Amino acid sequence: MFSIHRIADANFNRAREGLRVVEELARFILNDADLAGRLKSMRHQLRSIQQEWPGGVEKFMSDRDSQTDVGFNSREEKEFERLDFFELSLANFKRVQEAMRVLEEYSKFISTGADFKKIRFELYDLEKQLTLKLVELKANELYNVDYTLYVIVQEKFSGGRDLVEVARSAISGGATVIQLRDKESTDSRLLEKGLALRRLTRAEDVPLIINDRIDIALAVDAEGVHLGQDDLPVSSARQLLGPGKIIGVSTHSLEQARQARRQGADYIGVGPVFDTKTKENGVRPVGLELLRQVGGEIDLPWVAVGGINKSNVSEVISAGAKGVAVVTAVVSAPDIRAAALFLREEIIKTRSSQMTKNIDGGFEE
Repeated sequence: MFSIHRIADANFNRAREGLRVVEELARFILNDADLAGRLKSMRHQLRSIQQEWPGGVEKFMSDRDSQTDVGFNSREEKEFERLDFFELSLANFKRVQEAMRVLEEYSKFISTGADFKKIRFELYDLEKQLTLKLVELKANELYNVDYTLYVIVQEKFSGGRDLVEVARSAISGGATVIQLRDKESTDSRLLEKGLALRRLTRAEDVPLIINDRIDIALAVDAEGVHLGQDDLPVSSARQLLGPGKIIGVSTHSLEQARQARRQGADYIGVGPVFDTKTKENGVRPVGLELLRQVGGEIDLPWVAVGGINKSNVSEVISAGAKGVAVVTAVVSAPDIRAAALFLREEIIKTRSSQMTKNIDGGFEE
């Protein structure tokens, strides 16, 4: 049976539920008392409007019939997946705004005195403020990325093992960043791999970087992209990605490292330090001396890359690298977790040894 109260009840509930979700983002994620207070006030305002609706709460309760609601099982699969706080915020603001539009239209059948249009436009402003703050929060997090063990997962070096399980094992062993590198797959297959890795890295709270492909990085909402010397310049990539994404750049000389810093890269890869078969770009090994030069001048986060494995990782860190990027040393290993764990421990042990030497060297007997 047609009932305006039944329609209104569903949309009042939907609106208050959505408001509570974004209110918690403002309160617990952003620690923004003003935004949280405004959202809470709007939620209470809607409750008061519903209580004053002709017929009152009793009419809403008597007309409510959740068991026969044909829309109960019509949820889209996307409703069950939220990739991050940004997407969670947008989804719930849209839910509240749509509910306000429904209430605005159906209230025309009943004299309520409520200005749902005004509430809806206030919601647009609140959505903008909260979204910008979430973007700023995400941008600030770029400077807290741990680049200690940067593992590049590449299917052709993984021995036929599932890419997600390879990444899972690497993270279990201590990988602090995961990069997806894939030059062979079709776009649709690459997107599929990126989304699968995205779900894993979000659950494990590890950044996901996409090699070269800005479009795929955006499509899967990865933390960032890694660019080569022949790819788009950092400035153009930033226009496409916006301020809340990481941009890394491969560098093969001190001047390229300087240029990447000037252009606004968030981190750089320096190498190849040693001979490597994972990239066939004709770049000769740069050796440890370049690492010492970069370490003495470049203040960006940076990782050494190229031919690094358990036999030479210690000397790479001793030369000045704060972290290392590896492919086969981890993803080709029979025991991926153990390989990652060994490298991580060697890096930390070498760093600790260097710090001890620096401290001891500061005192005279």
